[in-house]
Amino acid sequence: MPPKPPHVPDTIPPAAPTGPTPNDFASFYLYGLTTTPYQQSTDFDKFGELYKLVVGAHGGFSIASSFHPYQLLNPAGVSVWYTAFAQFYAQPSRIEMFGEMTLEKTPFLVVPPASFAEYHVWPDARLTHAENPIFSRYVPFVIPFLVRKAPAALRWDAEVAAAGADRERLSWYLEAVKEAMQFLQPAPALLLGFGEFDEQHPEQLIEKFMNCRELLR
Repeated sequence: MPPKPPHVPDTIPPAAPTGPTPNDFASFYLYGLTTTPYQQSTDFDKFGELYKLVVGAHGGFSIASSFHPYQLLNPAGVSVWYTAFAQFYAQPSRIEMFGEMTLEKTPFLVVPPASFAEYHVWPDARLTHAENPIFSRYVPFVIPFLVRKAPAALRWDAEVAAAGADRERLSWYLEAVKEAMQFLQPAPALLLGFGEFDEQHPEQLIEKFMNCRELLR
């Protein structure tokens, strides 16, 4: 039998892993009202405290800013959550990071591009002053989180379910969340709730603020 050419390997090496996909993550946010919605911080420890309090034992990312809803999508319609995933995917260590998120439930911090400082009013313009002047006095804000999907409930959902009709217990938890977000959205910021962002239906976020409008009059 003729010898095998030296350039032919004995075995075919496995393909290099390509890493996680956007479908491995879900987009969540705290939302409320403030006077200055666009605030930045790179305080990893403070973001970690807020993440653990709201998201719980799930790997993922805090996004190092709060935003007005009309800052969440760039002119091309790409969200700050998808951009955070793209920034993560560009990291050479993404496989190791994804493993830490999955096995050790590690939260990371990602700084959004400066381009998200710009406002881009959506076709649904109900949060503008022209449509609803009340939102120039009580300005909507969002604090986004990109979370590794997992079967376990997020801490916010678990706390709300555990509190049930016990308003005192729920009040304690909400006060803890408000205290934890002070470094990014200090008083007089008002926390309204927590939700999941639907890339296909961003207007659902606007609806949450509209549902609170009557309380502000």
